[in-house]
Amino acid sequence: MSQVSGSRLVVSWRWSLLALLATVVGLVSLRYALPRVPFPAGLPNFQLRHKWLIAHAVFSSIALLCGPWQFLPLLRQRWLGVHRWIGRIYCGAVLLGWLASLPIAAHAQAGAISSAGFLTLGFFWIGFTAAGYFTIRSGKVVAHRRWMIRSFALTAAAITLRIYLPLLPLTGISFSTGYRIIAWACWVPNLLVAERLLRYQPTSKPLSHISA
Repeated sequence: MSQVSGSRLVVSWRWSLLALLATVVGLVSLRYALPRVPFPAGLPNFQLRHKWLIAHAVFSSIALLCGPWQFLPLLRQRWLGVHRWIGRIYCGAVLLGWLASLPIAAHAQAGAISSAGFLTLGFFWIGFTAAGYFTIRSGKVVAHRRWMIRSFALTAAAITLRIYLPLLPLTGISFSTGYRIIAWACWVPNLLVAERLLRYQPTSKPLSHISA
């Protein structure tokens, strides 16, 4: 996603775009932390499971805002302590965001297929994040990075979801049918892209470079 050349940080346009989208979506979604939520999503869960939806939106937004910066080599190399603290915040936000997602995913709009999509997303989200946390605790840096790439690919479902929803009316598909598709399409392609990227990543690292 990015590379360090001497003391100069060279950031790819892909990372820049990802960071921009994550920041915009994360900050906009933090509106749910306000006492009166402006432009709330028109979902039954906002009325029926109001507190759970707000908690999920807020903690998931924190994870989304933290994630891109963890993939900057300069941050890891020069400010490892900052990298570690952001990582702890990210993992904590994922845990709380996942827990809050359970009751709202179980009652997702458009029924059981949508619920299955979001619940499966949550299962992999917390699983990959936990794998990333425990591998770094064991000093397995490369494995940690690979799991966290997968984890953030699923965190970024918040971005792809918001890209797909406005496009849904243009497809001519009914909202219910489209929402069932989006419940899976917002994260499965993300994970496939992450896996493709990981095919070209090294799977080992010299022991002298490990600093967990």
